[in-house]
Amino acid sequence: MEIKSYSQAGVDIEKGDRFASYISSIKSSAVSNSIGGFAGGLELDMSGYKHPVMLSATDGVGTKLIVAQKLKKFDTLGIDLTAMCVNDLAVCGAWPLSFLDYIGCGKLNEEIMKEVIKGIVDGCEQAECILAGGETAEMPDMYPDNDFDLAGFCVGMVEKSKMLPFTNEIKAGDIILGLPSSGIHSNGLSLARKVIPSDDSALMNMLLKPTIIYVKALKKLIGTQKVISAAHITGGGLEGNIIRVLPKNVHPEFNYNWSVPEIFDIIQKKGAIEESEMRKVYNMGIGIAIIAHPENVDTILNEAKSSGIDIFEAGVLKAAE
Repeated sequence: MEIKSYSQAGVDIEKGDRFASYISSIKSSAVSNSIGGFAGGLELDMSGYKHPVMLSATDGVGTKLIVAQKLKKFDTLGIDLTAMCVNDLAVCGAWPLSFLDYIGCGKLNEEIMKEVIKGIVDGCEQAECILAGGETAEMPDMYPDNDFDLAGFCVGMVEKSKMLPFTNEIKAGDIILGLPSSGIHSNGLSLARKVIPSDDSALMNMLLKPTIIYVKALKKLIGTQKVISAAHITGGGLEGNIIRVLPKNVHPEFNYNWSVPEIFDIIQKKGAIEESEMRKVYNMGIGIAIIAHPENVDTILNEAKSSGIDIFEAGVLKAAE
């Protein structure tokens, strides 16, 4: 067939315009009224800052997309996308302000993308930030018709003196506290998909359980001014992520006394995976790890209790050998 138009080449401008209009029509305080323009933003109230630092984060949801495709369930992917970015900011003490999404696809399926966007808006509402804009790119020669990929970008602000980690204050004997995960979150799916049967919809749905957004919880806990370091536990497991926010003279030692979500036991047994490999890859039930001096732990636990935040003692820092 002789190609004489953009739509014949596989790109539907009108469909893209309708999708942008749909996003701007969503009634939510988390959706900017600048959707559809060339750039999106928000006014900044700098009255509470002396030395503001702007932090940014970007991430995706990895091969969790494949699980969603198999189950034809797309409404939670946007929550995952938002969570992976805003949690990275929050463990630095930076509260998310604006979020942007990027969707690359072979052919724009409006019904699927509406579900994805609903999840993003849900995530932004949970994180108390604004969906300021984004990009939906229809690329027929890059992706098959039914394939798409997601990326998220988030910007937040923190006072310089309050930006975590406080590396110079961290020492052996400090306590590791854990905030529970909902399950696998958005990491290690490439391994999990190899060991869980794709025709077992119950188990596949467990893989699709969305990542917890910890922004509100961390605002409360960091607000006690007793948290000296925090880590978002993603790919690389507990130790691999915690050591990113610790000085070289200490290392974490975990008690593993907490309740581990069932999905990890299923993955381990079905794949005959060594415990050391599981701990290397997965969060194993902790979505956020917090470091505090022993004398300050009760203050954090009391704030967690009064705010309805689940938290538990997960280990201690030991002097590096």
